[in-house]
Amino acid sequence: MAAWRSRGDWDWLCALLAAQQPAWPPGTGHGESPLFYGHLVGELVRRVDGRGVGRFLAEEICGPAGLDFAFGLSPSQQARAVDLTGLDDAFRAGSGAGRPALYRLATGNPPGALDGSVVNTAAWRAAEVPSANAHATAAGVARVYAALTGGGTVDGVRVVDSAALADAVAQQVYGEDLVLRRPSRFGLGFQLTQPERPLGSGPRAFGHFGAGGSVGLCDPDAGVAFGYVTSQMGPRWQNPRNRALINAVFGCL
Repeated sequence: MAAWRSRGDWDWLCALLAAQQPAWPPGTGHGESPLFYGHLVGELVRRVDGRGVGRFLAEEICGPAGLDFAFGLSPSQQARAVDLTGLDDAFRAGSGAGRPALYRLATGNPPGALDGSVVNTAAWRAAEVPSANAHATAAGVARVYAALTGGGTVDGVRVVDSAALADAVAQQVYGEDLVLRRPSRFGLGFQLTQPERPLGSGPRAFGHFGAGGSVGLCDPDAGVAFGYVTSQMGPRWQNPRNRALINAVFGCL
C-alpha cells in the first residue's frame, strides 16, 4: 500500500521531493532520477498551467498532433494496454543488494513500487507517473520524435518551439552518473547520443531509453525518427534487441 501511495498521490510525493535534501552539492555531479524526474517537471507544468501533465499533454500536444501516447489512461485506453512480463525478474536484477545505495533508492523506493502486481493494474495505468508509466504504441513514439526531427512540427502541427527544442537537446552533463554508476549524457530531459550508447549515426542524435528495452529517438542529420516498445522486459543498459534494431535501421541508410 505504501508503495502504491507514493506513485498515486501526486501532491504527497511532490511535497516529499520538495523537502528532500540534495545527495551532493548542486553543480558538482549528476545522476538520473528514473522515477521522480517526471514529478519534478510535471509539478512545474501544473503550477504554471493549472492542469496535470497528463491532461496538458493530451490537450495541447498529443491530441492536436495525433500522437498515440499518454499518461493517466482512460478506461477505453486501458482496454488497449498489455501486461508487462518479466518485469519482476528484470527489476530485481537491476536493483539488487550489490547496487549502490543511491541506485536502490532511485529505482526501488519504496520496495515493490514497480512490481508486476502494481504496474499491471488499472490503478497504475490511470495514474500519472511521468518518468515511468507512459503508454504508447511504437508508431506513437516514433511520431513524437518525427516532430522533433522536423524542428518541433509534424504534419503542420507544432509540438514544441524550435528554440526551446534547441535548448533541450544542448548538452548539460556528460560523465559518470552518480546514481546509475555508468556514463550518461543528458540535455534537458533527453538522453544524448554517446559512444557507450549511441542513439543514431550523427552527433546530434537524441532520445530516451525506456523500461525493458523500449526506446524512442531521432537523428536530425539523418532525418530518422524511431520508436520501439516491448512488453517483455529485458536488460536496461545494453539491450540486444533495441541495439540490433537501431543498428539495422541506420545500416540501411
